[in-house]
Amino acid sequence: MTIAPSGRSPDLYAKIAALLGSVRALTSALEGADDESTQHVRTRLRDSVLRPLLEVSSASSESAASEAAAQKPETGRAAGELDDGLFELARTATALFAEDPDHMALAEAAAALQDLALSRAVPEVAADRLAAFQQLQSALESRIRLVANGPYLVTNATRLTDYLGQPGPLRPQLALCRCGASKLKPLCDGSHATNGFDDAKDPNRVPDRRDTYVGQQVTILDNRGVCQHAGYCTDRLATVFRTSEEPFVAPSGGRMDEIIRAVRDCPSGALSYAIDGEEARDSVDYHGSREPAIEVTKDGPYRITGGIRLVDSEGADVPRNEGASFEHYALCRCGQSRNKPFCSGMHWYVDFHDPVAEPDHEPTIFEWAGGLPALTRMTRLFYEKHVPQDPLLAPVFATMSADHPERVAKWLGEVFCGPKAYSSEYGGYPRMLSQHLGKLLTEEHRTRWVALLLRSAREAGLPNDPEFRSAFSSYIEWGSRLAVENSQTGSTPPPKMPMPRWDWSTAAGPPGSRISALGGTPHAHEEHEEPAPVLPEAGQEIRFEDHIKTLFRSRDRRSMRSSFDLWEYDDVAAHADAILARVREGSMPCDGAWPSERVDAFQRWIEAGKPR
Repeated sequence: MTIAPSGRSPDLYAKIAALLGSVRALTSALEGADDESTQHVRTRLRDSVLRPLLEVSSASSESAASEAAAQKPETGRAAGELDDGLFELARTATALFAEDPDHMALAEAAAALQDLALSRAVPEVAADRLAAFQQLQSALESRIRLVANGPYLVTNATRLTDYLGQPGPLRPQLALCRCGASKLKPLCDGSHATNGFDDAKDPNRVPDRRDTYVGQQVTILDNRGVCQHAGYCTDRLATVFRTSEEPFVAPSGGRMDEIIRAVRDCPSGALSYAIDGEEARDSVDYHGSREPAIEVTKDGPYRITGGIRLVDSEGADVPRNEGASFEHYALCRCGQSRNKPFCSGMHWYVDFHDPVAEPDHEPTIFEWAGGLPALTRMTRLFYEKHVPQDPLLAPVFATMSADHPERVAKWLGEVFCGPKAYSSEYGGYPRMLSQHLGKLLTEEHRTRWVALLLRSAREAGLPNDPEFRSAFSSYIEWGSRLAVENSQTGSTPPPKMPMPRWDWSTAAGPPGSRISALGGTPHAHEEHEEPAPVLPEAGQEIRFEDHIKTLFRSRDRRSMRSSFDLWEYDDVAAHADAILARVREGSMPCDGAWPSERVDAFQRWIEAGKPR
């Protein structure tokens, strides 16, 4: 007979007992596996599924253990069988959790099982499984729940990113590490159960006291007991937020718009402001307009935005210090905060670091810059601060869309070898080209744009080393010149050029590698008459040197030179499938689609094994 704790259905605990028996049977079946992947599964099942289920309560544990003993251990599983079994266990655990969303052991077990079922599946299968889990949890509130001396249990979050702004392992149910010791960061691996993690607040933490600093135009409200010491305010507006002087805040030491920007950028929610005695909390909290999101910062806390509800182990809202934001806050990830669950900046002092996944990885320019958050910080400064006060640029951007800074940041991120967010969301090069046609930009516009953007990069805290500055500024100079050229009356820029790609060794390529927009019609760009392609006769063997190479004109070669050489066999053979897709859809060459007979010849060469 299954004994259920007071207030919970015996039937539910009978189902939990059956789930526990199935997990135990699978864990036993994997004992002795010699491959690393299967060993990992067994460890996750033991530490993140069996452990929380067995800790439900002494009564239910005894009952579950007796019912699990009746399950006969299996002798082994093939990889496909194992993956299917993990999915069935994950679906069962998720359904039980949806039935009792206050059951934290089920939530923790479901999180581990969902991750195993999704991370081992091929993309198409993973998408179907993800949809199944989302459907089972669709009625549950989006929230973060604290397990006493355990992880953060995150239900139905909509966005999880790393410090570069790139998507993380988002699942409908997550267990995020809070003790700082997990080897699967940011996911929990059960380390808190064995390392003595204590989630109590330190009695010697910074006191909960909200200070008021009245200035000429704006009053700043600050609670040092909430601060996570990210340095956003002190690094960017040192005349107002002073680290070595008292009082800490000099509210008349900066412009009102800069002060408001610094307050809104505070990730911990320690800062707010008031005008004429009225606190502008809705403005500080973005009027509820931000998508609920979790950012896993580099070697630091989780930054929460969008008002995700934070509850304790009993389901009640976690108490906040006076004046703290409920829309954005920072949660401790190192396990050492003095103000748990909130970050107090201790990760700096305990030298907390995430594991280095690829020690020999050379960071891209995008990564070195700090990713999408850093680039967005820069473009916001540029378009919110510098452009409006500049008499030359302000009229040019007076009607820009509200999300223009984010669009430009995504363009730059993609150019600097980051995710292809601009192409996927806005349309890539053709979209950017359309924004410049007919604008009649001048060299004076360009030089002012470059100077102020480079200034914004410095103010936003982008790296200052010579290698980065050289690579960054070289693209800004090159790209801005193209924008001026493309904006002139009568310009005919090629509409299907590939996105620029800037890495540490890349410049724009040699002069003439991109077709000028000011040469008249596309045919006027030709330096000389190109010979006609040589297509194979019927039954003739098709070869690269005799036929395929002749399909590509000099300007086709120049336009792609920064990526690969269309006149080199090895390059074309390596990228043949991508080239075929481009010529089929008409996006290469950039000035017009190939005739069908050329496309057919290229496909025939691929099918023939790409003979030289």
